[in-house]
Amino acid sequence: MLHYIKEVLENMPASWLSLTTHRLDIYNEKLAKTQFLEQFEILFNANNSETSALNELPTAYDYIRLGHPLSCLLEWGIANLNHLKPENVISFSSKTVPILAILRKNLLENKATQIVYTGELPTFFDAEVLRSVYGYNFELKQVEQAAAVSDFKGSTVFIAQQEDISTLDLQSNIDFFVHLYGHLGSILLINGEQNETYISDIQHVRRRETIAMTPANSLLALKVLTKQASLGDKDANLAANKTLVLDSIATVTGTSTAALVGSSGLSIQYAIMMGLVHNALEKHPGKAIKFVVPPNCYGGTNDQARRVAACIENVEIMDLPVDGGNDMVQSIDIVLDQIASEDAIPYIIAEIPTNPRVEVPDLIQLKAVLSKERKTSKGALAIDPVFILDQTFCPNVHFLGEGEILSTVRTISFASGSKFPSGGLCTAGYCVGNKKTDALMQKIALHLRLCDNEATELQMDILAKQLPSMKQRIHDAYKNTRAFVNFIQETLPTAKINFVSEELAEQGFTPSVFSLDLPTKGNTDEEKEAYKRALNHKLIHLMITEIPNESKYCVSYGQLKGCYWTIPATSTQGTTKEGDKDYIARVALSPNMDLDLHKKVFLDFVENI
Repeated sequence: MLHYIKEVLENMPASWLSLTTHRLDIYNEKLAKTQFLEQFEILFNANNSETSALNELPTAYDYIRLGHPLSCLLEWGIANLNHLKPENVISFSSKTVPILAILRKNLLENKATQIVYTGELPTFFDAEVLRSVYGYNFELKQVEQAAAVSDFKGSTVFIAQQEDISTLDLQSNIDFFVHLYGHLGSILLINGEQNETYISDIQHVRRRETIAMTPANSLLALKVLTKQASLGDKDANLAANKTLVLDSIATVTGTSTAALVGSSGLSIQYAIMMGLVHNALEKHPGKAIKFVVPPNCYGGTNDQARRVAACIENVEIMDLPVDGGNDMVQSIDIVLDQIASEDAIPYIIAEIPTNPRVEVPDLIQLKAVLSKERKTSKGALAIDPVFILDQTFCPNVHFLGEGEILSTVRTISFASGSKFPSGGLCTAGYCVGNKKTDALMQKIALHLRLCDNEATELQMDILAKQLPSMKQRIHDAYKNTRAFVNFIQETLPTAKINFVSEELAEQGFTPSVFSLDLPTKGNTDEEKEAYKRALNHKLIHLMITEIPNESKYCVSYGQLKGCYWTIPATSTQGTTKEGDKDYIARVALSPNMDLDLHKKVFLDFVENI
């Protein structure tokens, strides 16, 4: 098996190391966790490690955050060495989150946990914060070796620092082995059939609050496994890259407070949420915490917010209707009045521009509504809100710097790094705050470190290379998008296009994504909806088959080249309630693409409907 893995590493497709997006047209979500390895094992049994065969394997998991070919291969190899099923081995970029995933499930099931470790407890493990903020319950025990672990009524988690990746002595009285591999991350082994009910819950934590071990680190771990390399030391350029990245973010956002950089957009968002919860518990003990979230926003945001609320007693989610006929400013005004009357703590998460309808609220009115002094039902001054702004579509707009529109309202802005910041080359994300959020940013930094969710060395290296050109790429991609939108309006005037106006673009809102509501026909609402949904697929199928080198059925945005097409309802809004989903086409253009060819194929589509 180890010899076969060596051959696979020599012959693997380049995309295994570099790809951060997947094609939805060859992806079966129901089989995402199994299909890759099932077909990989067929190749293994046939001793076939040819590049062409490896290239034909289906998508591994649903996104690079959750898993990818190299993390699956690593888990498969370790599982085989230890006579476990591959699904019982889960790799993480974080060294903390596998432990938190077990504690989360045991909290919800009211089950006791003992955490056993040899040597020193990892520096990132802050037992007091995990108990007081996350609400997790556990006992800590230091032992000389795994064999010294005593029986326990509940779950036993054994933590070990590792230099080597090899076979283990799986003690039957240890339920979970968490092996820490320096700067690479960690690997969790789930021991015993009685613990297999944890697998999907732990994978869901990996999907929502962190990422899998990255492709580059999984590759190094596989080389350690096959005795081709040692773990090695941290990248000597990390400090220089980090300085360059923080300086670039300050320039792009116009802020003076230091940015925080996480392993993904959701890693950053989780740190923001937990940092704000921590601050609320300290500053306003006993008061209800309300996270206000658009019901149709990206599924990860929606799902993660509800997952935090499920674990912490006084945290609740409130809906914020923001687009598709709803006005963000009015919605915020109504919801803030309600929260004020209850003397609760308001935290608002919203995207500007909104996704997928690319709408921008009246910013002067937004500032006024967020700044308004409100009273509780007893007449006392209500707690002012914190506005958490997802700026992924337009990371270049200055909201927070001195004198900018949201400089006087407590605002934290974040962006998914897999979009414009890295040009689609890695998943890292970042957040910045204005001067009114200094204390909050310190708490967010604490939770980013606690969850060991900071950006990896390679992610910092990629961002250091890509961020300096970001503003120019945004400008060039917008020009292509405006030209394509104008062309569609001329050739298919009955289509409804959601995109920024020329006036908004002059104010600096230059996204390179638009959504397309195609014309429909039919006698009933059901017939019209079915016709439109079929037409969406027809358009996307035509684009990806006629322009296979550039057009891709894919969910991302801000990529370096090509054109990405998706239907939010069946991709980014996967966990969103059905009534809030958007069955429209979302199109993301890049600075580097054959626009004339895209126009020609679109014209062919129009002539055939």
